[in-house]
Amino acid sequence: MKKMPFFIAYGETMSAIHTQNLPNRPSEQTENAKQCGRAHITRSQTTMDAIKSYIISNGLKPGDPLPTEAKLCGHIGVSRSSVREALRRLEALDIVSARQGSGSFVGNMSLRPLVDTLILRTSLDAGRGIGSLRDVIAVRKIIDLGLGDELTSRMKGTYDGEMHFLVAKMREKAERAESFFTEDLAFHKALYAHLDNNLIRQLLSAMWLIHRTLIPRLGQEETAESMKAAAKAHKMILQAAEEGNPEEYRRAITLHYTPLEKLVTTHRTHAEK
Repeated sequence: MKKMPFFIAYGETMSAIHTQNLPNRPSEQTENAKQCGRAHITRSQTTMDAIKSYIISNGLKPGDPLPTEAKLCGHIGVSRSSVREALRRLEALDIVSARQGSGSFVGNMSLRPLVDTLILRTSLDAGRGIGSLRDVIAVRKIIDLGLGDELTSRMKGTYDGEMHFLVAKMREKAERAESFFTEDLAFHKALYAHLDNNLIRQLLSAMWLIHRTLIPRLGQEETAESMKAAAKAHKMILQAAEEGNPEEYRRAITLHYTPLEKLVTTHRTHAEK
């Protein structure tokens, strides 16, 4: 039997040993990393869900204190690092509020994260946000029209001095060709306050904020005439609501949105040319 030269045998042996001790190939490392990442996300999401379930089952409300991290660890059965990460993620969603030196509390649970996400999404819109703005206007209009019967029923025979004051301020500013964003927001908040539905109030306020954030992105300033038309529409909305007239209310809402819809359509047409 022919003997294999020592240096060849040694080299093959060491190569085999070296191969056995090598870490996983890149593809295997990538797959392992993905699996670890998925496990981490699942654990974090499970911990978040457990904290949310705790808030619900204990009937906690915004501002109520949450148990300490140590107690949450024992209650949920996870590590302290998992609880801390879950609390940080819930804080970003406004479900939890952390106060330095005082611990964690139930957050306001507002729609702020939704607003921030939609504004960011619009910033990534190739059409400078025109598509997102069109969607927001459509959602606002649908909701406003759908609330006509309930609002006019609730406000019939009433007189809202604050809203009349806001309408007057809008008219004054429109005459001077000044924007009245502050009065506009206050008007809609006062209008929605007549509804016994906190979620609707938050949603509509969020839609209004997104709408007003996106309008300047069109690069077109409001004209004095469009401002006067908007102020007039707000007055008509208020009058119809206090008169308890749902038909006139819906007509005023349609009038209110018509200039906005034309503005978006015009801008889109120019962008496509």
